Amino acid sequence: MNHYMREFVETTEELLGSDQVRMMGRWKHHGPITTLDHSLFVAYWSYRAARALKLDAVAAARGGLLHDLYLYDSKDHAAHPGWQCFDHPKAAARNAEALTDLTKKEKNIILSHMWPMGGALPRSMEAVLVDLVDTFCAGLELSRIYRPARLRKRLGVQPITA
Repeated sequence: MNHYMREFVETTEELLGSDQVRMMGRWKHHGPITTLDHSLFVAYWSYRAARALKLDAVAAARGGLLHDLYLYDSKDHAAHPGWQCFDHPKAAARNAEALTDLTKKEKNIILSHMWPMGGALPRSMEAVLVDLVDTFCAGLELSRIYRPARLRKRLGVQPITA
């Protein structure tokens, strides 16, 4: 594990150890990619980019990790009332607030990560950054260019799959 990975794990240790975050390994998000693997991918690269840009790397990491903490099968229309694109940021924010104390910035990162398609307006550079990283990571996942399960394994995060 490299220096950045160790720092990322230390920054998000409380969340990485939680059952709720590890349960994201139960559901697929982009094709064969689990919500946990996608969220770790987004959080890690948001953390790295925020550090490089001298932004709030902790908020970027935490918001990135929790941005898809909706905890249901997105293909099960009985699990959410409307269109997944618009519903899941609100569900993720509710679940994240129940899990940990969020800063206003972290909550906005979660709520605005689907902007401009849905959700709130990004109110910080960190929210814009996570939104952009999320889109970039999703593109890599959907095109099968990168498989983020490798990152999860390198970080030592064990999913809860059953």
